[in-house]
Amino acid sequence: MERAAWITTPDAAALLGPCEISERSGPGNGFRGVSVLIATGPGRGRQRFLGAGASLTESCAALLARLPAPARDAALVRFFSPTAGIGLSVLRQPIGSSAFVAGTRYYTCDDVPSGQTDFALEHFGVAHDEAEILPLLRRARELNPELRVIATPWSAPAWMKTNGSLVGGELIDAPRYYEVYARYLAAFVEAYAAAGVPVYALTLQNEPQNRNPDVPGMHLGVAQARALIQVLGPLLRERGLDVRLLGYDHNWAVHPNDLAAVPPGEPTELDYPAALLSDPATARWLAGTAFHCYYGDAGAQSVLRDRFPDKDIYFTECSGSRGAADSDAKAFSDTLRWHARHVVIGATRNWARTVVTWNLALDPSGGPHANGYTDFSGLVTVEDDGRITPNAEYYALAHLSRFVRPGALCLPSEATGEGSADVPSVAFRNPGGELAVLLHNQGERRHPVEVRSVRLELPPGALVTVTLPPEPPDA
Repeated sequence: MERAAWITTPDAAALLGPCEISERSGPGNGFRGVSVLIATGPGRGRQRFLGAGASLTESCAALLARLPAPARDAALVRFFSPTAGIGLSVLRQPIGSSAFVAGTRYYTCDDVPSGQTDFALEHFGVAHDEAEILPLLRRARELNPELRVIATPWSAPAWMKTNGSLVGGELIDAPRYYEVYARYLAAFVEAYAAAGVPVYALTLQNEPQNRNPDVPGMHLGVAQARALIQVLGPLLRERGLDVRLLGYDHNWAVHPNDLAAVPPGEPTELDYPAALLSDPATARWLAGTAFHCYYGDAGAQSVLRDRFPDKDIYFTECSGSRGAADSDAKAFSDTLRWHARHVVIGATRNWARTVVTWNLALDPSGGPHANGYTDFSGLVTVEDDGRITPNAEYYALAHLSRFVRPGALCLPSEATGEGSADVPSVAFRNPGGELAVLLHNQGERRHPVEVRSVRLELPPGALVTVTLPPEPPDA
């Protein structure tokens, strides 16, 4: 990488475009502005970055499948190619359906008529995904061989649950149900691998304390999570499946709507993952913890990591959104600012090894979907005429994924000088030694910024990535 900078502004005047820079020729000479200091010496690194991405839900797959083949492939190149696109390298894939389905039916990989069971998993299969989702995943892997898949269930099959429904309820609290559900999850990992899409990590349950009454979900309290882990962990090892188990997969802090439905005395917020990680019987099987963005602050990740430094942090969901009355301009500005501060910089400054948003693509109404989330947006919008419009979260994520490669080492960075409180940053050293530094101006006035020998002007609300060639340690 050469010395260069790339900028996106909240008014969309610049969209991952070149940013004018100047180079300091000698030692500091009275620079008045924000200086970003980066520690590159031995032993100063933090977490290894695995990648950034989104989710290819059934809704996304249906929209992309409707495009003419050349347009569809061009979109996939734009998403996943490290050279001709933005190099997305992580996809979080639902096991069965999430809230985002193309029709009106929610599904799992082992649905049987009401009143029946399938403890032998004779009806298990991923044929539904083979129709549209898996072909797209295979093409994404061709475009980016470093692509990793994180698999997540929204619900166990209805016949395994207390209410006989994919919406709400709990896993039936009996050993045979923990055993069959563990076999179900392992079967998914095996089926995807056989289909050419290996699973890198598996979370136990999407938002285990979210009780949304309209979409697939399942309450999974700490006691049930412990019981499931102690069956699933050994089963994955027994079957020779190299997949990492992640706990929690929920918000930085408990949302008031979720809190109202949590049984009295059940651990919430950081107490939930801490209960799993502090129990030797479950901690031995967990690689780490996953977080979402919908309540709280990314600093929670550092609090947990400080308590359990040998366990990884993953950031696995944050959708773009817009209010019903928001103009396109307001939605773009607000989303860029929020995702820059809290997601691409906030999550990674707080130990996240991945940055994953939510839907890769949605239509202009935030669908298709059967129920629920009408205010969500995807990385891109597939317009009614087939055009693809990138949204603010696409550009925010691209500032990370295009310049920070899997395996990059996150480095400590600190802003000093006049206006430094307005400029959060995160720095990485790529596997080839090049530096990539993300900067965001969360304030309302322009700031001159200096990163190493590079100087630039950072407008209010802007997100910038600065790239620098390899330098000697502590240069």
